[in-house]
Amino acid sequence: MNSVIRTQFDFPRQTGVYIGKVRDVYTIDNRILVMIATDRISAFDIVFPRGITYKGQILNRIASDFLDLTADIVPNWKIATPHPMVTVGYRCEPFPVEMIVRSFLTGSSWRTYKSGKRTLCGITLPEGMKEHQAFEHPIITPTTKAEIGAHDQDISPREIIDRGLVSEKDYRKLEEYSLALFERGQKLAAEKGLILVDTKYEFGKLGDTIYLIDEIHTPDSSRYFYAEDYRANFPKGLPPRQLSKEFVREWLMDNGFSGQPGQKMPVLTDRVIESISNRYIELFEHLTGTAFVPLTYDDAFYENMEGCIRNMIARL
Repeated sequence: MNSVIRTQFDFPRQTGVYIGKVRDVYTIDNRILVMIATDRISAFDIVFPRGITYKGQILNRIASDFLDLTADIVPNWKIATPHPMVTVGYRCEPFPVEMIVRSFLTGSSWRTYKSGKRTLCGITLPEGMKEHQAFEHPIITPTTKAEIGAHDQDISPREIIDRGLVSEKDYRKLEEYSLALFERGQKLAAEKGLILVDTKYEFGKLGDTIYLIDEIHTPDSSRYFYAEDYRANFPKGLPPRQLSKEFVREWLMDNGFSGQPGQKMPVLTDRVIESISNRYIELFEHLTGTAFVPLTYDDAFYENMEGCIRNMIARL
């Protein structure tokens, strides 16, 4: 076993299971979530049949750390991380939008701009911008939250409010929290010689309180540039070296796949999987400043994971 693709547990007091693009989520007593970050990988809203070795451990450990490092900004759903691939937390009612914060014209925003469009989620962008150019201030470009197999859709704040997806009061709070979290993320990245380029945040409500949910500042939800490399390359029109999942999307597009109907998904070879895994490890070590020591996928792996979760549930 060199990756965890799917878990199939049956926990005490379990009341539901949800299989997301990357995470297996078990509901306990309708009030607690056990979120297992698997090694699945998705791009263009398509989940690949093969996993990326150690990806789940890396994502979960980064997200867990950043939830702790931002808890003074907004309450978050985390209760504990009883296992490197598992976070246990409060079940919140999620808002049906994702808050995308961008500080550079890159990735999908650049592809939109390059196509000739100058309005992004209700924001008008100036003429003459270059790929990877910094915005004057970070911008928020929300999307709707799509089910597996569907594409997230860009949406303006006005549409979100007018369609009743989020109240105006709550939406303004989501914007405030998102910008504050992004500022903290940029500061922490800068301390490690990185630039937090863009990211997404998800929020939910527990009672009347807004909580940050899901992951935060991981390579699945965020894009990072090496700061020194960006400063040297951008004036020359050269692409910056980055740590994110964007290189997976670029590899797919180079191989004729962008998630469109009728396109055949390229096969992730062992070599490609190893390369992606190494990029995730590289980001982990840069962000945390520590060497990545993986939990080995041996015969007792699932048994150990289940035991850690059961012990956690027993205490809740």
